[in-house]
Amino acid sequence: MEEQDGPAQAHKLLGQKTTQFPNTPDNALTRTLRSCCVIPQRYILGVMGLLGVCNAYTMRVCLNLAITQMVNHTKSSNESMTNLFDDDTCHNELNSTSSSAASKPHAIFEWDEKTQGLILSGFYYGYAATQVPGGYLAEKFGGKWTLGVGLLSTALFTFLTPVVIRSTGAIGLFILRVLQGMGEGPTMPALMIMLARWVPPHERSFQGALVFGGAQIGNIFGSFMSGILLADGRDWAYVFYFFGGFGIFWFCLWSLLCYSTPNVHPYISKKELAYLNKNVTTAESTTKKDPVPWKAILRSAPAWALVCAAVGHDWGYYTMVTDLPKYSHDVLKFNIATTGTLTALPYIAMWISSFLFGYVCDLCIKKGWHTIKTGRIIHTTVAATGPAICIILASYAGCDRTAAMVYFVLSMALMGGFYSGMKVNALDLAPNYAGSLTSLVNTTSTFAGIATPYLIGLMTPNSTLSEWRAAFWVCFAVLVGTNVVYCIWADGKQQWWDDVRQFGYPPDWKHGSLIDERIPEQPESVKLSDEKAG
Repeated sequence: MEEQDGPAQAHKLLGQKTTQFPNTPDNALTRTLRSCCVIPQRYILGVMGLLGVCNAYTMRVCLNLAITQMVNHTKSSNESMTNLFDDDTCHNELNSTSSSAASKPHAIFEWDEKTQGLILSGFYYGYAATQVPGGYLAEKFGGKWTLGVGLLSTALFTFLTPVVIRSTGAIGLFILRVLQGMGEGPTMPALMIMLARWVPPHERSFQGALVFGGAQIGNIFGSFMSGILLADGRDWAYVFYFFGGFGIFWFCLWSLLCYSTPNVHPYISKKELAYLNKNVTTAESTTKKDPVPWKAILRSAPAWALVCAAVGHDWGYYTMVTDLPKYSHDVLKFNIATTGTLTALPYIAMWISSFLFGYVCDLCIKKGWHTIKTGRIIHTTVAATGPAICIILASYAGCDRTAAMVYFVLSMALMGGFYSGMKVNALDLAPNYAGSLTSLVNTTSTFAGIATPYLIGLMTPNSTLSEWRAAFWVCFAVLVGTNVVYCIWADGKQQWWDDVRQFGYPPDWKHGSLIDERIPEQPESVKLSDEKAG
């Protein structure tokens, strides 16, 4: 239940200067806006964050389905007849190669599987490059504009994609995808920083599922709408115009509704501001002015356990996001409209299950049935080993399309535990440096996004069942192996290096100071207030 203390009292408790509500009275516009805001602003942020992640993922994945209609896969009649008797190849829903060609009138590019894999991985080169700079900018200048401007640039690049492809071909598309990735790089670090400043610890599992569940909404919306836009031989350019325009529209709403911290929000209710300043650990503490403790982070076992879990998850996740449309279209031989719909089903399952996992995790922690650490390990394990088993079963289902899709749907449903597992673990370990830790985790794990499309392109030159089965076994090994590492070294407590002024150094620390000595120690009242808030 929210506290009734006024914002001035909350700031006094924290030993801070009241910046949001000065002695001067509110003007008429501010009073009107505040009276109209019956929904707490942290939930507004959650919904807009969900739409932002949704927006990011639609622009990321729209090429995955569009590329099946951009590339000419027409084969000679002899090769097609051979494939009809090949037990390692599924029969096409279409009756002939001529009808297949007629259904793809805009397939004007002759790109082999290796080239397609390289193009699909291009996004992640740029995505990895801007994770750390994005986290730094968000911590220094706030998450609102770091996130907003980044996604706006990606939206503009998405809108321009058809023009670039038709004028420069594969090389231009690869460069454009790198630039799109650079725009989206700051998304997760900036959101983590904003959530760390807006969401109390006991609400983080559900809010994390809400915000980061936008990835599944994006995959659902992106896949389903792409299938509709591409059906009946329509030009694949419509996909990029639609999702680019959607991104620009989201930026306009984000600019008007969301702010980096509660204390700079112009019309947040006084009741909610007091509640957040009392319960959120990172409410404008002086610790944020210290440099990022990279020396300690890079020597932290829980931080590297988080990195390993993220690598495993992203390997499995990017395999599904990037290559499930190709598997459905090229191996299972669904037509493009069916491919778009079926590709969306696993993400619907993941989105729904993420809320269930988030609710269960928060409930168990509140009831004291298990610790935060145990909850993170349980949900991360479910989200890693469950999908690993399911995708192997899907590969052995062969051309049984129904069974294969059931296994894919189940694998993504189980992966929903990831959001209440290791995804929010950065907030547990380092609420003050959640953006920097997230940028380290995402930078490292993004290499899975670079590797998986290219590796699968190399391993599946003919798109046969046996080739894809081998690729799925590699995914199984990565998911299970990285989860074992996480189970051994994971932690659920705030780490000493996240607030050296409060926790001090461990006895064996021999690597120098982590804080800026020019910044004075926090007053005792602030420390006591922080302990109550935690």
